[in-house]
Amino acid sequence: MPMTSSAARYSPVAIVLHWLLALAIICTFCVGFYMADLPFSLQRVKLFNWHKWAGVGILALSALRLLWRLTHRPPADAPMPAWQARAAHAVHFLLYLAFFAVPLTGWAMSSAKGFPIVWFGVLPLPDFVPKDKELGDLLESVHGWLAYGLAALVLAHVAGALKHQFIDRDGLLARMSLRRA
Repeated sequence: MPMTSSAARYSPVAIVLHWLLALAIICTFCVGFYMADLPFSLQRVKLFNWHKWAGVGILALSALRLLWRLTHRPPADAPMPAWQARAAHAVHFLLYLAFFAVPLTGWAMSSAKGFPIVWFGVLPLPDFVPKDKELGDLLESVHGWLAYGLAALVLAHVAGALKHQFIDRDGLLARMSLRRA
């Protein structure tokens, strides 16, 4: 059953926030994965700073997106079996948790390791936790595992969307399309 009415779509603001956050998360994950094992160099320091700035941006976008979601009703759930609806809701809930947990653990790790975050080299952010090497090492591990968890959730989300697009052919993907149907 195709869903083509505009009422079945998310709002333009929700769509833009979705795709901005998706792009930011994918780029930041790729940079984080690449930079993690680089030897110490000016390039590595630059990438770490960019990664931190992007993380703060993701945190801000996530807060804005959550605020928008809490104040604006999304379209009704698409017709699907109950287990699929529960799985979709669970993945969305876990995605929102990860949108906050990953950057917050990164911020905490940076603070614990004694590397303050100065957003875009202009806005110094307060340390999230006191300097503590052992805590910093623990948070580094937690941040990495949470990032991989977020990546897995993103893949599950994309797989579900592609299933609806190419197997179910129910028009679900059009609800979040940047193009007007």
